[in-house]
Amino acid sequence: MSVLKKKAVILLSGGMDSATVLAYAKEQGYDCHALSFRYGQRHRSELDAASRLAKQMYARHEIIDLDLSRFGGSALTDDAIDVPEYEARSDQSVIPVTYVPARNTVFLSVALAWAEVLGAHDIFIGVNAVDYSGYPDCRPEFIQAFENMANLATRDAVEGDIKLTIHTPLIDLSKAEIIQLGHKLGVDYSQTITCYQADQSGRACGHCDACALRKQGFENAGIKDNTRYAVPD
Repeated sequence: MSVLKKKAVILLSGGMDSATVLAYAKEQGYDCHALSFRYGQRHRSELDAASRLAKQMYARHEIIDLDLSRFGGSALTDDAIDVPEYEARSDQSVIPVTYVPARNTVFLSVALAWAEVLGAHDIFIGVNAVDYSGYPDCRPEFIQAFENMANLATRDAVEGDIKLTIHTPLIDLSKAEIIQLGHKLGVDYSQTITCYQADQSGRACGHCDACALRKQGFENAGIKDNTRYAVPD
């Protein structure tokens, strides 16, 4: 007699962190439902990557249109704001222009809605509070606050006392540790797109925050970086 797997919603951007989380959730035995967003970001190559990754890992995949570029306010959604080249930040209290206002709040809210429909009580998100760009919605206190809210807002929590859990398996890992974990889980990182301004064929710029953290992560992990760059180093 087969045992039904527990369902989970996994936020999948197409980047290395979310790919690792999808592989992790799959390894934990979940029936994975991957959720991506066409939110007005600078390129669609990360969504192409998300589709490839979901197919490779046998996850159902939905892409939602939710155009945050209508608001702008971020270098990732507003062509009038340039994506800055990487620069080590001395003041960690300054939030960079690549922060997309309320992005994780919006994405988690949609994931919560789908989880309710699916009867899933687990949501996975690849936020990280170690090697990251300083976004406020990647912090543990934000995730805990959202989980608390979700358990006030859902039918199962109110009627059935069934709690929803937001899983953040990468939140305390360095980028190198994330890569090592994904490598053990069989993630093909060459299929992921991390760059903030990759070209339409998925080649990375090599100069933004995301590229710098990725490069350093592979170097520290001692694992070959197969990232395709528009201009090879």
